[in-house]
Formats: sequence, structure tokens, C-alpha cells
Amino acid sequence: MAVAVAFGATACGGGDDSSASGGSGGDGTITMGFSQVGAESGWRTANTASIQQSAEDAGIELQFSDAQGEQENQISAIRSFIQQRVDVIAFSPVVETGWDSVLLEAQRAGIPVILTDRAVDSEDDSLYETFLGSDFVEEGKKAGEWAVENWGSQPTFVAELQGTTGAAPAIDRQQGFADAIEGTDNIEVVASQSGDFTRAGGREVMEAMLNSNPEINAVYAHNDDMALGAIEAIEAAGKTPGVDIQIISVDAVRDGMQALADGQINFIVECNPLLGDQLMELAEQVVAGEEVPKRVVTEETTFTQEQAVEALPDRQY
Repeated sequence: MAVAVAFGATACGGGDDSSASGGSGGDGTITMGFSQVGAESGWRTANTASIQQSAEDAGIELQFSDAQGEQENQISAIRSFIQQRVDVIAFSPVVETGWDSVLLEAQRAGIPVILTDRAVDSEDDSLYETFLGSDFVEEGKKAGEWAVENWGSQPTFVAELQGTTGAAPAIDRQQGFADAIEGTDNIEVVASQSGDFTRAGGREVMEAMLNSNPEINAVYAHNDDMALGAIEAIEAAGKTPGVDIQIISVDAVRDGMQALADGQINFIVECNPLLGDQLMELAEQVVAGEEVPKRVVTEETTFTQEQAVEALPDRQY
């Protein structure tokens, strides 16, 4: 089964995915239209690969669109999927809000929608069948609890590298961390800014923060790519990451895990990108008209340096 990649809904091609053929075939093959956020991080690349491979393994025809980080591109892609009469639509929303109209269009067309990785902020949860993904608030809470346990006994000035503004993981990871450190006198977030989930963004924001807040001695990064960028900025400032400035990150992709094993990152909260198999199973169920849970939470863990060293040889992403 060949995976069709539809570029029409990206920034370089408007909203007409004319290269993609849609709808179920006479043989009963399920066609899924999937709109991905983009390729902003190692996590996202692994997530895309998992979805593409799992679709192939399940015999599901995948119409794939890369939104390149733009909500307008995703909305165009979803409308294209509706026009193609795909059997099911799945997408990872760029931001939380602004989806009701296009999801209502899918509902009226009788096409079920599955949210994956990120949620939408809507008062009408009938607009989608289920949401498969991590509990981002819990991830932030795990990061904050480790900070309290390991940083709470001494003055700690934290630089928070946020994800994309308006994105569910950025909002929720910030909330979970803030809730966990609330009431802890020695931990203070002195700077907080979006690095857009990218390594380059993490480095740029970290450089600016170190210039304006030289007292920073800790970092909480909403993903590994920004943490890796922060490491570059910290080293450029003549300081030792993991020692002079300790770092907590979220994701546990291979590059982040290697930095943790090397002592440049101090703690990582896992966010598992390998959602493909679960997504295809849910797609088959909703297309068959079966009832599925409204919320499916992925199982995840955390890693210290020692645990990263042990896990790296068998790491899939």
C-alpha cells in the first residue's frame, strides 16, 4: 500500500488536494484523511512515521497532509478530505480553538473525526468521536514534582521554554508545572517564552533569557528539541548544561535521551509519539459504527540519567 502525501493544503499550494484520490474502494478498504501539525521536532517526525507505517500494516489508505504549523492549512486539508468523501478524518490540531465550523461540516457529511495527540477547545464534544493522546497537564505536573523534590531546597530561577502559543501541550504543560510548584518558596519562573517547539527557537529564546536574567539556574522546556537548543545557548554563554543550569524536558526522543544520558539534561518526562497502531484500531472501530471511549490516554513514564542509559539501546525513536 502506497502512502499518498497530499501537499495541496500546505503553505506552498493552497487548499486543493487534487493529487489525492479519496473515498473507500469497492473492496471495503478504509480511507483515512490525516492532517499533521508539521515536522517541527523529532517527536513529530516519529509520530508521522508511526502513523504512516501503521496505516500500511492495517491496510488503510492514508491521505496525508502536512499543515506546516498553520491552522488555515489544516482547515483546508479537512475540507478537502470531506470533498473526497474519506471514511474517517484524523488530525493533530495546531492550536486548540477555532475548529467548530469545519468539524460541523465533517459531522454533517457523516464523516467521523478522531483527534490525535492534541485536543480541541469546544463545548460540543459530539463534533469528534474520540481523542487519543497524552495527558499534557499530567506531564507538566510530573516535571514540576521532580523540580520540587530536586530544586526546592535552594533558590531556583527557572526559564520556561514554552511550546507553540495556543497549542494544547504548551497550555497544559505550563499549567501542570505551575500547579506542582505552587507554594514552593525556592522555585520561581523568572522568564517564560515560546520557542515554538523547535531547536532553533529554543536556542534563540534561551540566549535572550540568559542576557536579561543572568540569575537563571534551571530550565523547564516543553519539549526535547527546545531543550537541545537551550543546551547550545547555555554552552555559548560559557556555562555547563546539567550542572550550572539544570534542565527538565518533555518528550524522550532519542536526541533528548542521549543528552540526558550524557548529563546535559537532568530529567525527562516521556510523551510517546508511537500512536499509529492505536489510531488505526480506533479508526476501524468508528468506521464500523462501534462505540469507543471519548478519551484514550497513552501510557508514559519518566527518565533519570541512569534510566536513559539503560533505555537508549532499545529506543524506537
